[in-house]
Amino acid sequence: MTKVMLVDDDASMQVLIEQIVRRGGYDFCCAGNGTDGLEMLRAERPDFLILDVMLPDINGFEICEIVRGEGRNVPIMFLTAKGDIVDKSIGFKAGADDYLVKPFQSEELLLRLNAHLRRRERDRERQREGRDHRSEAFSVGDLEIRFGKYEVRLRGEVVALSSREIELIELLASDPGAVFTRDQILETLWGSKEATDPNSITVMVRKIREKIEDDPSKPRYLVTVWRVGYKLAESL
Repeated sequence: MTKVMLVDDDASMQVLIEQIVRRGGYDFCCAGNGTDGLEMLRAERPDFLILDVMLPDINGFEICEIVRGEGRNVPIMFLTAKGDIVDKSIGFKAGADDYLVKPFQSEELLLRLNAHLRRRERDRERQREGRDHRSEAFSVGDLEIRFGKYEVRLRGEVVALSSREIELIELLASDPGAVFTRDQILETLWGSKEATDPNSITVMVRKIREKIEDDPSKPRYLVTVWRVGYKLAESL
């Protein structure tokens, strides 16, 4: 069964999220601090990870960085009290895929969780079916996107991107040269135009460019089409 893991030291939040997760038909496990959470993550290998930002030992950002440093592509969502993240880019820079501000509606958490897990399942289906509808990979210049493997390489070296960042660049690479609007990106990656702040896309694009562009201020690969959206270069 698909498993969701929570790291949060608030007992009432643990109970609430377990109820939401199990109502959605998923298995659940949780830890009350970062040290125990990392041990549990390695043992349980969850399909989705929810991290509180403020924890009694290791904070959520540090845990996220450790998880990404170990090469784990599990989708990660931050839970934040209002005001915890002044700049949302902090969470995305750490490698997160999403964030949710407390207090939140139970249905919103479940909708986001379902959207993330549906995307992962679609990727797995494409792998099982041999990805009949698109090629194994797309290359432009020194950049290579390997579809379904959550892997992007620059000059042959793996780029340390979060799973959400990879999903965005895969979306653009699915039709190189075509412009994707913000609404299209929101609907594909988050499942709804209203699911998150559109500025999250701007932040994510900036972080991707910092990792794949020689000069992020003059991008060659991930290009902005003013007042329309973004595209991946078809050729250089």
